[in-house]
Amino acid sequence: MRKCVFAAFITLAFVSSVLAAPFSPAVMKIVAPSVVQYDFDGKQLEFSATVSGAPASALFGVFTKDQGAKIGAVWNGFLGWHYVNKIDTSIYISQSFALDIGKNTVKWNGKDENGKSVSAGEYSYYIWAFDNVNSKKIVTKQMAFRWNEMSIVQIMDAAGKPLAKPVIWEGGSKYKVPNDERIETWQRKWTIGNDPEDATLVESTKTLSSEDAGSIALDLKDYSMFWKSDGINNGTVEIRKFKWVPNGDAVLQTAWGDDGKFAFSLPGGIPSSELHMPITNVEGGTDIFAVNHDYITGASISELIYVDMETGEETTRVDLANWWVDLADGEAGGQAGGGPSDVINAGDQSIGGPLSGMLHLQAHGSCINQLLDPYRDGEVGGSINDLTLWVNGNGDYTGDHNYETDSVRPWVCNDYNPGPYKYWTASDKYGFCQFPSYNLGASSFGLYAPDGTGLGQFAFAGETTSNKMGHRYLQYGSPYDGMYQDGNSTGEGGIWTFIAHDSVKGVLTNLVAVEEAPAAFAVAQNSPNPFNPSTTISFSIPEAANVTIEVYNVAGQKIDTVTGEFMNAGSHSVTWDGSALSAGVYFYTVKAGEFSKTMKMTLLK
Repeated sequence: MRKCVFAAFITLAFVSSVLAAPFSPAVMKIVAPSVVQYDFDGKQLEFSATVSGAPASALFGVFTKDQGAKIGAVWNGFLGWHYVNKIDTSIYISQSFALDIGKNTVKWNGKDENGKSVSAGEYSYYIWAFDNVNSKKIVTKQMAFRWNEMSIVQIMDAAGKPLAKPVIWEGGSKYKVPNDERIETWQRKWTIGNDPEDATLVESTKTLSSEDAGSIALDLKDYSMFWKSDGINNGTVEIRKFKWVPNGDAVLQTAWGDDGKFAFSLPGGIPSSELHMPITNVEGGTDIFAVNHDYITGASISELIYVDMETGEETTRVDLANWWVDLADGEAGGQAGGGPSDVINAGDQSIGGPLSGMLHLQAHGSCINQLLDPYRDGEVGGSINDLTLWVNGNGDYTGDHNYETDSVRPWVCNDYNPGPYKYWTASDKYGFCQFPSYNLGASSFGLYAPDGTGLGQFAFAGETTSNKMGHRYLQYGSPYDGMYQDGNSTGEGGIWTFIAHDSVKGVLTNLVAVEEAPAAFAVAQNSPNPFNPSTTISFSIPEAANVTIEVYNVAGQKIDTVTGEFMNAGSHSVTWDGSALSAGVYFYTVKAGEFSKTMKMTLLK
């Protein structure tokens, strides 16, 4: 009998260990040349792209390069749906095509979207891809992924160094609290890579909130501090600053703003329980951003409010009405005011690259999506047309409202009755921007190019007509890079799930013959070696990534960080000075994304 009990115990322990598996995704990686030579002679261009981790559905695009200033501000498209302002624009974007694991051939006939031959010169190219074959993988069941949570993904520490495991911060939410009464609301955080089933790994802090749409912003210099938005039933929004107390009561920072808060009144008066009250900040910025609007009543006011992060005082406001208010839409049965109901850090601290410091504006009740730089040309605020990089509105069928031939309100943009309900917007490192396609059948998301050109609707494997709440990207060279979204199509609801994704950027040119980017990660022996007192460390990376080089002594103790920065694909060299150290054997480790290699070196004195 004792043997049976012991065997049962062993079996239970084995099953428990299997069930307690940490989240560990298969990360997609695309390796392609950083520079491709093409003569623009009418012949078909072909080059190789190698894929690992997961098969993909991909797009190939050709864009102008460094021509934004010449392009200037341009309206184009049916109904004037597209606005670009001093940014590079698309010349050609392919239809979807399959990329298998292994070596693939990418092809282009050298023609633009109108079938005309593209002139010789230098252009940027992109490959954007996601896994449309495998099912979603559960990241965590302990955090909500819903329209009102507005979670943040942290990838850097306060010193600006990449985290080995990224962290999800969630705002929490409560609704319909009468008058000015406040009740308990829990803000939570979760480290990606933990066991998705283990609820004990959630860290939280408590605030008292009234009508609360769940949005927080983090102090990027001190992650123990955060701001939270809160709607009060008299038509006021409050932004309050707190100190995060792990698994305890958050502490209101009364020295900030007016006794710990900044408040403003909404134009429509009493906020609805569905009214979003998002806030955010951006890398390198000095302000918290909030939007003043009311798409419920259709009030014709739309503003972006800047609130100083240090003082809690209003810095300035930017009038958004040019894009977000349309009186004709209200007269046609929609709403005059369309939002924006959401303002989101386009970089989201999760991707870095050119979108760091940018803002996405969007609303589930409007056709508009907008990308802007709140500090463009070094100024704080200004004209919304000047701050805007691109706008996509009705006219290209991507994210459009009332485009159907039988619509009762043809081409009315500000209308929260039809889909898609674009609750969240997220961009990858190179600016491919997507939104959830809720209320568009079994479609998962719509996609915009880096200049806002609509690319259509896409679907994950096994997609259903369930709610789609949003997307987030990780793309900083971690073992968790990919696309994150809710789990509604899996039947699990508003949990966090993962789908493999990657994108690359390169150059097409006829100007010079160049070598392709290295096909593999490589670290050379430092030179000279032995050395006194400095030496050069050379390495090659097959794709752009965050690179760190750290030096260790023979006891395995880290004694220096030589570099920690984002680098493009190709060959690089850095110099390390060991003059402050004693003679002896040391080791240096080069890490780039998922790659890592350690080498030995000898310092002489």
